[in-house]
Amino acid sequence: MNLELLESFGQNYPEEADGTLDCISMALTCTFNRWGTLLAVGCNDGRIVIWDFLTRGIAKIISAHIHPVCSLCWSRDGHKLVSASTDNIVSQWDVLSGDCDQRFRFPSPILKVQYHPRDQNKVLVCPMKSAPVMLTLSDSKHVVLPVDDDSDLNVVASFDRRGEYIYTGNAKGKILVLKTDTQDLVASFRVTTGTSNTTAIKSIEFARKGSCFLINTADRIIRVYDGREILTCGRDGEPEPMQKLQDLVNRTPWKKCCFSGDGEYIVAGSARQHALYIWEKSIGNLVKILHGTRGELLLDVAWHPVRPIIASISSGVVSIWAQNQVENWSAFAPDFKELDENVEYEERESEFDIEDEDKSEPEQTGADAAEDEEVDVTSVDPIAAFCSSDEELEDSKALLYLPIAPEVEDPEENPYGPPPDAVQTSLMEEGAGSEKKRQSSADGPQPPKKKTKTTNIELQGVPSDEVHPLLGVKGDGKSKKKQAGRPKGSKGKEKDSPFKPKLYKGDRGLPLEGAAKGRVQAEPSQPLTAGGAISELL
Repeated sequence: MNLELLESFGQNYPEEADGTLDCISMALTCTFNRWGTLLAVGCNDGRIVIWDFLTRGIAKIISAHIHPVCSLCWSRDGHKLVSASTDNIVSQWDVLSGDCDQRFRFPSPILKVQYHPRDQNKVLVCPMKSAPVMLTLSDSKHVVLPVDDDSDLNVVASFDRRGEYIYTGNAKGKILVLKTDTQDLVASFRVTTGTSNTTAIKSIEFARKGSCFLINTADRIIRVYDGREILTCGRDGEPEPMQKLQDLVNRTPWKKCCFSGDGEYIVAGSARQHALYIWEKSIGNLVKILHGTRGELLLDVAWHPVRPIIASISSGVVSIWAQNQVENWSAFAPDFKELDENVEYEERESEFDIEDEDKSEPEQTGADAAEDEEVDVTSVDPIAAFCSSDEELEDSKALLYLPIAPEVEDPEENPYGPPPDAVQTSLMEEGAGSEKKRQSSADGPQPPKKKTKTTNIELQGVPSDEVHPLLGVKGDGKSKKKQAGRPKGSKGKEKDSPFKPKLYKGDRGLPLEGAAKGRVQAEPSQPLTAGGAISELL
């Protein structure tokens, strides 16, 4: 995957739909890891589905929350995920094992969670009707960030590109820049419309490269600023935005905005329909509008960190947008020809000889002499696209890919157990025990699962009866959410990991989980297998 060989002078934005990712349950939010190799999708049944983006297959499913997942963020090294659900819980997950490391319970719904870009011990949380909170994971402590006006607590916040500063914005258009370590106010300014009226800040997003950031406001204008100018202006400064981006024709409000991986383009998803608007940052001109299915509402947008690919979510499905790749075979050689059918090739004299016998050996000079030099094929040069401007080497401990368990469609029946006709109770119990032993011996000694530590975050003066915006959908959105929750009974358990081989005890149709408990849950619509019928009788 030679990222340096990407077309550097061509257009680096997607042009057409490139398929969808179906997460089984309804997708609500998505985010790429730092290299764009894995895509984490939060679903409305509380699961986090991690896709291997190169193979477009599910690499892992974490049964994270009971309620819908509303925000996700990867740690810098890709080993951890932090998630928030609509029941006010923030959790940190180990991506490889799928275990929950820590859990925090907040008094009000969470709008956004974000890891510190350089220190994964710090997490920024934006609760509704509250000042933003910075969590320290190592000691479970939290710091409430200062706000401009205590009466206006509709605050959004974001770390800057390197996490040195935190930018917060409120419903009166006031942006505060705070030093991350001390929470001291470094700079501030007010976003105003043409007639000195203020407008509410909806979100703040930073580019992965450069010092630019954008502010999405309620007046349907996306303003792009340079972070260095903001710090130079200081407190109560009046910086001018580099660009003002808007849809002058339809006056479209924006649901989600973000920068491209190289920071040269900005994509904004419409809050009215499944439409993505792409602007060039340097000029401010609209270069492309991508239209999804009519009548669908957009929920989230994420741009791939290093490639011209966008993932968008609408109607519970992740849509992928990419460039149209045209294979130009004539680029291999000037006289390269595409053939419709096989043609017998006439070999020229000594064309494929290893050594030309007729050729006289001239002195080796210049480029010919260089051919004899030993070429280093073992050392790997760092990929510039994966390194930050202040780094020379890639992170050697980074988690780029997840091992995927192969799906066994037809597992061998009765691989080790007793003959199929031996169905006495004692044999069943004994078999289940030996199966468990065999499992434990194969997997090695299983460490006891530690109980996840849950910390209650107390925030003063925050209303506890707030409803998350995802749940407060017009019409009968709530009833839809309830129906789409995680299914109960054995069907839900099977769906939990669609790619895992189902292990059976003999051919009695007794899953290991059921065997351990000595019973099988069968849906009324499901025909009972032989083992199921026996366990029902017992």
